[in-house]
Amino acid sequence: MASLDQIKDKHQIPSELQACHTAIVNGYVIEGHVPVEEIERLLSEKPDVLGIAVADMPAGSPGMEIEDFGNEAYDVVTFDQMGNIEIYRSYPAE
Repeated sequence: MASLDQIKDKHQIPSELQACHTAIVNGYVIEGHVPVEEIERLLSEKPDVLGIAVADMPAGSPGMEIEDFGNEAYDVVTFDQMGNIEIYRSYPAE
């Protein structure tokens, strides 16, 4: 069985985007606390990228909801074979 590090290396996940959760869905990498809406958008639009990611563990992202704390701003980003990272969608602080 492959380790998470081996999976991340195999799928070319940039080190600055690597998180504690990694999934492969229809050939795309989903890294970190990515909202389901962005996964659905990725699968619908099928951009020429390796995957999408949310760096770190921002409060308010899926699985990181904290009562009475509010949400931190964070970006969902794409990454490709050339190492390019682009903002796919920004979520504001609330």
